[in-house]
Amino acid sequence: MQKAAAVRRARAELKEKLKMGSISLNELFAQSERDEVVAKTKVLAVLESLPGVGKVRARRLMEENGIPDTRRVQGLGANQRESLIQGTRRS
Repeated sequence: MQKAAAVRRARAELKEKLKMGSISLNELFAQSERDEVVAKTKVLAVLESLPGVGKVRARRLMEENGIPDTRRVQGLGANQRESLIQGTRRS
């Protein structure tokens, strides 16, 4: 139970950093290579945490790139990652 609580806290901190803009999507993808908590975070939750990307835009980005709602960061391919980075830059 303690481990699960620690993982939830880490994910909450990660989402807060995204929300505040102190970590970019690019940096998050790089961090996922060495951090299991980041790697196992759902892509939809990550996108919804980005400034200027709400629930609707996040789902639209996922759909446009053929990414299922249940996909986790570690399951993204290089092209999908790049496409999401480009998609979040557009206004």
